[in-house]
Amino acid sequence: MMWDGWGGGYGYGMAWFGLMHLFWWLLLIAGGAALVRWIFRAGGGAHHRGHDRAVAILRERYARGEIDKGEFDDRLRNLKD
Repeated sequence: MMWDGWGGGYGYGMAWFGLMHLFWWLLLIAGGAALVRWIFRAGGGAHHRGHDRAVAILRERYARGEIDKGEFDDRLRNLKD
């Protein structure tokens, strides 16, 4: 038997195993972080898009003359609260 050299005869195979193990854990952690970020972004984003749509409709109604400046300002203030 030949036990000389680095790694007791295993060569660089054990080093690759260690690096791949590290890579796997980094990938798992990054994937978990991305999932958490996506979940929280999806929940908050829907509310924000709804607010933007409400403001857009309010501006359209003001532009068409359906509401006056005072009513526009009051409703815009209510939406921002």
